[in-house]
Amino acid sequence: MKFSIDEFRAWNNKKVTLLGMSGVGKTYLSTLLCGHNWFHYSGDYRIGTRYLDEPILDLIKQQAMQIPFLRDLLRRDWIYIRNNIRVNDLGPVLSFVGKLGDPERGGVALEEFSQRQAAYRDAEIAAMHDIPRFIHKSKEIYGYRHFVNDVGGSLCELDEPSVIDLLVEHTLILYIQVTDSEEEQKLIARAQSDPKPLYYRPAFLKEQLEIYLQEKDLGYAAEMDPDEFTRWVFPRLFHSRIPRYEAIAKPYGYTVTSQEVTQVRDEADFLELLEMAIGRTGP
Repeated sequence: MKFSIDEFRAWNNKKVTLLGMSGVGKTYLSTLLCGHNWFHYSGDYRIGTRYLDEPILDLIKQQAMQIPFLRDLLRRDWIYIRNNIRVNDLGPVLSFVGKLGDPERGGVALEEFSQRQAAYRDAEIAAMHDIPRFIHKSKEIYGYRHFVNDVGGSLCELDEPSVIDLLVEHTLILYIQVTDSEEEQKLIARAQSDPKPLYYRPAFLKEQLEIYLQEKDLGYAAEMDPDEFTRWVFPRLFHSRIPRYEAIAKPYGYTVTSQEVTQVRDEADFLELLEMAIGRTGP
């Protein structure tokens, strides 16, 4: 959606999609707005609790069945396992997606990793297609006036035009851009030390995997240290996503910087930030 400032102010039920890399402030803003009559829709939370819930549990049970004591309890239905995913803690999703590399060092073999990547992509697309229904539910069932869509950092990787069309139709897209090199390095370091579930486009992963194996003089992905590969590839992933975010934001949305987001302390600040972004680009 595109607005003039007056049109935006007159928009009684505001619906905003926050776009950008993990760590730029999307969840910070969404959590802040929860206390001001905004419904927080977390794409990653929806993925974990709805579309990957069963695969995550299957993976956990598969591991548990390797322990004789737990295997007996599970087979007799004496215990049950469930996910405990939270908006600010996506550990079960991260465990399912895993890290590419040597299984003996906690990695996932390439074929299995590719299958999990495809499942994650399908789940993210499905979670985005749920947005119109949740916009309705947030207002009609829960009584929220406004709606904020906190999408995963990989939204720009999906190559699924229907998702962008849907977001443009139902929400204002706000891209949070990292423009400061120091801030960029901090974000990369944070992502490497506290990783979130990562989706790689197949072509990107294939290209980067070939480069890494050649640099490290390795023959197969199964020989890689999974943590080392993740640290190596993330800065490349970060920079590959920037033009993809911009390709969405320039024609369809508005852009603010991560530094500007850090100045937001309440709903009034957030609305002022949006009006500033609209004023910079016009309707």
